[in-house]
Amino acid sequence: MRSEVLVLGIGNLLWADEGFGVRAVEALHAAYEFPAAVTLQDGGTLGLLLYEPVASARRVLVFDAIDFHLPPGTLRVLRDGDVPAWGRTKLSPHQTSFNDVLALAQMNGRTPDEIVAIGVQPVELNDFGGSLRPPVRDRLPEAVRLAADQLAAWGFPGTPRALGARVELLNADPLSLSSYESGRPSVADARRDGDPRLLAPLPREGD
Repeated sequence: MRSEVLVLGIGNLLWADEGFGVRAVEALHAAYEFPAAVTLQDGGTLGLLLYEPVASARRVLVFDAIDFHLPPGTLRVLRDGDVPAWGRTKLSPHQTSFNDVLALAQMNGRTPDEIVAIGVQPVELNDFGGSLRPPVRDRLPEAVRLAADQLAAWGFPGTPRALGARVELLNADPLSLSSYESGRPSVADARRDGDPRLLAPLPREGD
């Protein structure tokens, strides 16, 4: 059985602008309710574990931080053959990149009928525990509009959610943008080599 539409947000929330894809799919989910045929997923850094959801979908829309070698914050849309696949430039710096998933689907004859990638040129990736830089964060509303327009063009328009409506999260609450930001140290206290919340040693039994 093939699903109709899969919307993925890919990236690592802990590495600054690497989290763009996840934040974008969260923002889309918060802004619109879509028909049951549309699945929104925080793909995080699942890598090849995304193979089956991708290979089973007729249409795939993916958000990601992509190095286009363009000015930071530049937003671009790639479609079908423009999305890198086997033997070509990787989409992003993840250890197992999304194009590896596409390559495997291609080898098995299970490539989605249509695929669209909405990518942003990152500002900063080397900041463990960091969050989106302003030029990248500012592109989230545009990325959401582009995605909503694409889904509508595919025949699956979203219904805008009421302001302040409660929405089931796509991931754990501590990973949501508001929770993540509220727990971040100030700029003066933040360490360039990592967020102290992540570097603190685990308590030992008996402590």
